Formats: sequence, structure tokens, C-alpha cells
Amino acid sequence: MSNLPVEPEFQQAVAEITQTLEPFLVKNPEYRRALEVVQIPERVIQFRVTWEKDDGSLAVNRGFRCQFNSALGPYKGGLRLHPTVNLSILKFLGFEQIFKNALTGLMMGGGKGGSDFDPKGKSDNEIRRFCYAFMQELSRHIGADLDVPAGDIGTGGREIGFMFGAYKKYRNEFSGILTGKGGNWGGSFIRPEATGFGLVYYVTEMLKDLDNTDWKGKKVLISGAGNVAQYAALKVIELGGKVLSLSDSTGSLISTTEEGFTPEDISSIAEIKLARQSLTAFVESNGAEQRFKWHLGERPWTLVEKADVALPSASQNELNGEEAKALLKAGVRYVAEGSNMGCTLDAIEIFENSRKSIKSRTNTDGVIFYAPGKAANAGGVAVSGLEMAQNSQRLKWTPEEVDAKLKDIMVTCYKTCWETGKEFSEGGALPSLVAGANIAGFIKVANAMRDQGDWW
Repeated sequence: MSNLPVEPEFQQAVAEITQTLEPFLVKNPEYRRALEVVQIPERVIQFRVTWEKDDGSLAVNRGFRCQFNSALGPYKGGLRLHPTVNLSILKFLGFEQIFKNALTGLMMGGGKGGSDFDPKGKSDNEIRRFCYAFMQELSRHIGADLDVPAGDIGTGGREIGFMFGAYKKYRNEFSGILTGKGGNWGGSFIRPEATGFGLVYYVTEMLKDLDNTDWKGKKVLISGAGNVAQYAALKVIELGGKVLSLSDSTGSLISTTEEGFTPEDISSIAEIKLARQSLTAFVESNGAEQRFKWHLGERPWTLVEKADVALPSASQNELNGEEAKALLKAGVRYVAEGSNMGCTLDAIEIFENSRKSIKSRTNTDGVIFYAPGKAANAGGVAVSGLEMAQNSQRLKWTPEEVDAKLKDIMVTCYKTCWETGKEFSEGGALPSLVAGANIAGFIKVANAMRDQGDWW
């Protein structure tokens, strides 16, 4: 009997990495030791957060920071504020972050943190008091050259601002210890848009390689309605695609017209989400009932008869095996994760089996070309890395400069996944982007760890 706690999300992430690394490990068995070492965090910090509610009563939450791996640079990864946060979820996210950060080509290690605090329904003053209490302990363990957290679910610009102010007060220094900062106090242009834009830039390369095509006229299913989904949708629309769905924890909103969502719709939804309201508020306004249908408690993957691209952009394990079969039936040819570990293992198996069934690049009918989140959604942390670089230089690049660097990083990331996948994929005429992402990221981290004496 194992003395380790049951951590299903973390164990799923390790299993997925281990499975796809096997072709590489067979040829390079000495790296099995590296895999054994890299899946244990360098440090896990857990602490109590006590804060005062508006009515004067005491509230208490758990705070975490999982400093997973620093072989390539300071720990880097978001702070998630959500009632479901636990150590298993943060270890899974931190483990994925190691390899995602490696794929950007920037010098960043991997980490993740957060709290089971729920910002929904809290006043600004309550959120401020929580953030100050949270940072009172976290400030002991982070720094510009040690650990640089960022935003995540529940941690937007307001929360980052409060935490940055708290750190400055407690440590008496103005330092780039958080990314996602406000534009007039150290933040970078394109940071809010980065994950969604980067996702679309990555899929653009997939479209070119599989079908020698682009976004024009493509029918796109997107889940989620937060930053990633919003900016992915806006970039798809800009490039000529048709966004047919958005969703949140209460259900899915499906377009009933060929036009799909417009930029004005996305802007309205952004305002609704900023007010922490459900998508139902959008349905009830702007005459949306004529153009959209609301599906209570359902995800979008089974609700559309015909689509070309699916971008899960909400949360982990949001697309399962049955839904993967529905996407195949609907003619979807591309799935790329805007969320972390958005697809379950059985869904990934269906996508990968469809890839393996393709024996010739001249006949790719029935394939779903799949990209994992650690590659496809790396744009967010890439621009966080660019924000760190700007802070170090005391400079601020233009939006055009940052966007060009983001696009270059995502294209390079895709090419790395393609070439590594081509070398190590099992079966099929198409390389596995899952194998490519996992193996390329792992090799880079493992080699750095070996050079630094972490395994031998």
C-alpha cells in the first residue's frame, strides 16, 4: 500500500507524460531516472490565510505554492483562486508548467499556487483583505530571481494589483515579482490577450500543415468565456473564422446562425464576466434569444452538427471520450487545448488513434489533429516571460513588438513539437504533437537537471 495521498489530477498528468515519453525512453533508458526525479516537486509550501469579512467575522482559507522545478530559471506559474483548489490540482498544473515553459524557449522554471478562496460574491474590500493576508506569507517565498507568480482562474488584474501592493509594503521594494501587472506599473502589452492569441497562432500552423488552409470560413467551437476563450474568439473572427459556441460552468451558448459570435458579442460577454455573472445574463439581453440558444448544464461539443475546429478553453478534463466521438462525427479536424489538460485520457486516445489510422498525407479523412495545452496555450506564460524581460531592462515594448515575439514563440514551439513528434511518434503519417511536446520539453528540462547534478 502506497504511503502517498491519492492525487487523481496529478497522477493523470504524470501518466499522460509517461505514456508519451515511452518511445524516447526505450531508445534512451538512462532518462527513466530523470523522469522519476522530475515528478517530485523541489518544494511545496502550504499555509493558513486568515482574513476579515465585511461584517467583521473571521474567515480562513488554505494557501499553497508548489515550486516544482527551477532547472531552466525561476519558478513560473499562476495563482489560482477557486474553491476546488487542492494540492493535487496545483501539482498537476505545476508539473505541466515545467514542460510548457521549456517549450517557450525562455528561461523559466515551473510552479503553481493559489488558494481555495472563492472571489465570487466577495466585495472589493474583502478581496483586498484576502490578497494582503495571502501575500503576507507568500512574500517570504517568492522573488524576481526565485519565483514569479502570475494570474490564473479567479486571479485577474484586480487581485494581481492587490497582491503586488501587499508585497511592496511587506518587503519594501518595487520588484517584478508578479506578471500580469497593470500597464502603467510594470505590465506588458498583449498579456491579457496572450493565451488566446497564442492558441490561434499555434492552430494556424496546424491548419497549414494538415490541409494547407487558413481560418477563413472555419466553424469553430470554443468552451469557456474567460480571457482565453474571449481573445481566442476575437482572433479567430479577425482571421475569418466563425465562432459558434462559448460556455461557462452553468451551460453553453450556441449560435443558431452562420454568422456566429461578433466582436460586439464578445465585448458584452467580457463585461458580464467582469461582473462575475453567468452567460445567462447575455442571453437575457441584447436580443440574443434570436441568434443564440442556451443549453443549461451542457458543454458545447455535442451540440453542433458540423464544425471544423474545437478549442477547449475552460478547465481541466472538459472534453471526454464520448464528446471526442461526437467531434469526429461532426467533421472536426483540429482540437487544441486553450485550457490545461482540457481533454481526458480517453479523448486523447481517440484523437491519437485517428491520427495513427492515417497512412498517407494525401488522404487524411477522418483525422483529428490534436495539440496539448502545454504547447498550444503556452502563449500566456510566454508573454509573462517577456514581461519579466521588460522589467529586468526597465523597458516597455510596443504592442506590435510583443505580438510579433509571441507569434514567433508559438510558431517555433509548433515546429519543435512537429519535428520531435516526427522523430518519436508511433504509427501514422502525421506526427503526434502530444509526443512531440512532451518529449521536447522533457529533454530540455532533463538535460539541464543533469548538468546541475539533479540526476546521474
